[in-house]
Formats: sequence, C-alpha cells, structure tokens
Amino acid sequence: MARSWDVFCVVVDNFGDVGVTWRLARQLAGEHGQRVRLWIDDLAAFARLCPEADPRARRQWREGVEIRRWDEPWRAVEPADVVIEAFACQLPAAYLEAMARRESAPLWLNLEYLSAEDWVGGCHALPSPQANGLAKFFFFPGFVPGTGGLLREGPLLDERRAFQADPAARRAFLGGLGIPWNPDERLISLFAYEQPALGDWLRPLVEDVRPTRLLVPEGRVLASLGAWLGDPGLRAGDCRVRGRLSVQVLPFVRQDDFDRLLWCCDLNAVRGEDSFVRAQWAGRPLLWHIYPQEQQAHLDKLEAFLERYCAGLAPDLAAGLRGVWLAWNQGGAPGAAWPALLEGLPALREHAERWCVALARQDDLARQLLAFAAARR
Repeated sequence: MARSWDVFCVVVDNFGDVGVTWRLARQLAGEHGQRVRLWIDDLAAFARLCPEADPRARRQWREGVEIRRWDEPWRAVEPADVVIEAFACQLPAAYLEAMARRESAPLWLNLEYLSAEDWVGGCHALPSPQANGLAKFFFFPGFVPGTGGLLREGPLLDERRAFQADPAARRAFLGGLGIPWNPDERLISLFAYEQPALGDWLRPLVEDVRPTRLLVPEGRVLASLGAWLGDPGLRAGDCRVRGRLSVQVLPFVRQDDFDRLLWCCDLNAVRGEDSFVRAQWAGRPLLWHIYPQEQQAHLDKLEAFLERYCAGLAPDLAAGLRGVWLAWNQGGAPGAAWPALLEGLPALREHAERWCVALARQDDLARQLLAFAAARR
C-alpha cells in the first residue's frame, strides 16, 4: 500500500547526509511506489549529486521524488504518513505541531547513523515518547539481524556483477571519465578526508614494481594530495605522474557513476557512511576513513566494524588490515603493513565478495522501513 513519506535532511558533512537520504527517497519511490517528499536545507549540495536539480527551486520533482527546500521560516504543509528525521536533525516546530494535530498520527522515525557496535541491536526500533504526545522510534541501520539493514537497491548486485564481468563495459565507463584502460595497472580510488601523512602512503606506490593509477574524485583530500605533489591548485582533469604512480583527479560524479567507479577498482579508499556502504556492495577491498568525532569516539565504531569484517580472514591478513585501517584513521604512517596489504589484495577481494553476499542475506533498509510502517497501521 502506497503511503506518503516526509524525509528531512540537514546537510552536515558535505554529501554524506544528503547522499543517504537521496538514495533512500529514490528507492522508496522508484522500487516501492511510495509518495516521497525530501526536505533539504542545502540544495546546492543536492545538485552535486543530481546535476539536473535546480538549487534555487523551492519545489521540484526528480526521479519520482518531490524535492522541497527546507525554508526558514517554515511554510505550513500537511505532514506525511511516515516522517523520517535523518541523523537526529530537528524538525520545524510548526511541523511538529501539525503532526500532533493530524487525525491519524504519523509514524515518526529517527534514522540514525550506521554502526557495527553491539548495543545497536538493543536500541533499534525502540520508541521514545515526545512532548507533543507522539512516540518517536529510533531506526538503526546495521550489519546483522535485529538492526535496520543497509541501503541496497534491488537490482544492484546483479548489475554490479554483470558490469565487472564485462571488460568492454568497464573500458567504456573509464574512458568516459578520461581514464585510460590498462589491465596491468592497479586502480585505487581515493575519496577521503584530509590526510596529513598521505605522502607516506603514496611513496610505496611510486616505488612499486606494478604501476598504480590513483583516481581521486574532487573532495577534501585534494588539499593533502596537492601538498604532497607541490601543486595546491589541483582540479578535475589534472594528471600527475611520480615514478610508477599516476594520480588522476576526477570530476564529481552522480551516485550511479560513483558506484561504477568503485566496481572498477582494486582497492577503494572511502569516507563517511554513504560511500562506505557502497564500497561494501562493490565486492572489492576497501579502506574506510570514518568521520572523526570528539574524544576519539569514532575509533570505537571503527574497531567494532573491524571485529565483524575481519572474522574469517587469515590471521596475518586480518592483523595487516587492522593495522592499515587504524594508521589511516589516526593520521599516521602505515609502515610495512601497507605494502603487505597491497600484495594481499587478491585474497582480500575474495573476502570482500563473501562479506557482500553475507550482508545481502538481510533485508535492505528501505524494505525494513516499509515493513516497520506496515506493522504499525
């Protein structure tokens, strides 16, 4: 049964928040026939992900989703059947009042940040009584049964495997981004936060026997990369060569093309939440730059994920992967673990595919949201 949904997004980390909510809104509308309004406070960020969007429009439709500018002061609307506040953003006071007046109370959900920590399962789907008389439910994405699952479109994995099995499709896609096709060249994508020790990570690639092409979408890590190269003005289209390492800066691409970029690479360095999940669906080895939090709280989340992800890996590979991830997230030099990890990429690829298959056994986030809403009507 089709319901109306209001999804609210405050853009905090450039593209992570809006990336998650845009994917979710598209899937609810496109795959499940729901009526979705996506409220965004920064349409300029949204337009980077959806180039057809008008960053000045107060109201527009894109891919079956009604996109609304989250204005101040708030313009009164009738609340939807299901209301999602993404990542604990605060709903407008007038909208909260309208929710309480609605004849049929809306289902109110706080879509939380992703975590592999054990406590998530105990808190998932718990209600919290609110001052306006309604209950708000906490909905936690996660990696195991008892959580809300992960964003995953229905045909995604079949499309990914077909693409990876077709060299012509990969060659055409990379060529469209100006990336030369060389089967002997290692491809690494780099989408990360600032990384002060980046030179320590790149020097082994400069001196390696095998050539590497580093593909760097526009983003925050360009400042660190430019400092290492002595070229602070790096921009899309630039290519620099240092020994056996070619560094290529890519333009910002729409989400579907970012997925394909991940599918093409031998190793994906990703950041935040949205690209982190997409890298897991790519079935390729990954390196996660987790969003830093006060008092190093993010390192607990990192360790919790590593505990799950490394299960089943050979002990030497697991230890090396853990060392590389921790060094990357603490801004340190990688030491000998980094060249060893590069040598172990074939085994890590097999592990990444097994991990992807295991994750896909649980229902995806959109389906779980729909089931939760259906159970409360």
